[in-house]
Amino acid sequence: MGQQSNYISYLSKFIKNFKIAISGSEKEFTTGGLNRAIFMLSIPMILEMVMESLFAIVDIFFVSRVSTNAVATIGLTESVLMIIYSVAIGLSMATTAMVARRTGEKKLKKASNAGFQSILIALVVWLVTGSLGLIFSKDILRLMGGSEALISEGYGYTMVMMGGNVTIILIFLINAIFRGAGDASIAMKTLWLSNGLNIILDPIFIFGFGPIEPMGVQGAAVATTIGRGIGVLYQVYNLFGGKSLIIFSFENLKIDLKIILSLLKVSIGGIGQFLIETASWIFLVRIIAEFGSDAVAGYTIAFRIIVFTILPSWGMANAAATLVGQNLGANQPERAEKSVWRSALYNMIFLAFISLIFGIWAESFIGFFTDLPEVSKYGALGLRIICFGYVFFAYGMVIGQAYNGAGDTKTPTIVNFWVFWVFQIPFSYLLAKFLNMGPEGVFIAITIAHSALAVVFIILFRKGKWKLVNI
Repeated sequence: MGQQSNYISYLSKFIKNFKIAISGSEKEFTTGGLNRAIFMLSIPMILEMVMESLFAIVDIFFVSRVSTNAVATIGLTESVLMIIYSVAIGLSMATTAMVARRTGEKKLKKASNAGFQSILIALVVWLVTGSLGLIFSKDILRLMGGSEALISEGYGYTMVMMGGNVTIILIFLINAIFRGAGDASIAMKTLWLSNGLNIILDPIFIFGFGPIEPMGVQGAAVATTIGRGIGVLYQVYNLFGGKSLIIFSFENLKIDLKIILSLLKVSIGGIGQFLIETASWIFLVRIIAEFGSDAVAGYTIAFRIIVFTILPSWGMANAAATLVGQNLGANQPERAEKSVWRSALYNMIFLAFISLIFGIWAESFIGFFTDLPEVSKYGALGLRIICFGYVFFAYGMVIGQAYNGAGDTKTPTIVNFWVFWVFQIPFSYLLAKFLNMGPEGVFIAITIAHSALAVVFIILFRKGKWKLVNI
């Protein structure tokens, strides 16, 4: 009876804390128990990423009902979009680090100023990349190795996604502002709103409904743009009068070159960091494209499933980044370091469990999205091989984000360059082409490269130089 009573008490406490985390009512993370701080930040961040990953799975599920070329179009387009995403993510890392540092110092007005300047930078990025995407959508797919049949069917998807990328850039950037301030619940609600709408709109625009004509794969892009756009409107509402710690006033609505230059200085490393990684993915997809649309489609499905599990882990990593930034701002470097090791351990336990599931039932997961034998073969192969490195991924992503949260984006950039460009790309080409392993060689190279990345991060992080970064 006593054991049962303890269990009920523990469950009741968990539910109570879970509700507090979801509501976002707790905003102080530089004092109190570290486990509680990790829990309060990571729960909404994990749920935020769960919805993002759920959208990725649902989206590819509907598109896979259109054609193999439609799935391959998403794979090729996203490989190019990742370059734009890398700019947005790099800027988001700088924004989170600066907002978190100012929040830890209890300087909320300066945190708000940093947030607004980052939005101005994002709008300039969109004007350039959106224009190029609208004009050269067919050329982008052709450059990525798409067949003329694929280009004819899928260029509309590329055009809408590239032209409307402002919604994607802003939704992640403004969420970075909220996360830096510790307002993880607002970021969570934003993605639940936008991606919930996206899931509802996907089949309507892809297959048609009532007066809406079927748009095929282009409909997926239209649904994404509308859903993310509404999410951005919700974010703006919270920035100008919601419950966020970061509130924009007319004092913030001005250009501050000093803050912009400071953001760019930090974000250049973050942009380079993710640009290196995402550009390497373009080369990998280009190698896989040499083996046909079935291989690209299988890889794309496997990648979406991997994203489904990796994104919740990024929620834990983002929590670590916020804790590092705020605790460095509060002059508590040792607490910042402890939060990283503890977050990484929890992340590793979670991904080890996921790795076991995928290792046993890879075919079943891929079979949910396609019944084409060749596509299923490549998808299951990729899923099974890549998941072997999950335990290493857990530490790599948390420590990498910890560096970014401290404002040290230079170290991860250098490590990414050596691991992804100097090692992973040549190694993938060697295995796939010279050793005739095909896509399997690329999958093996991905696993080995990300495992090596984690080991290098662990060694460097222990040296503690990230504690001395000033932003």
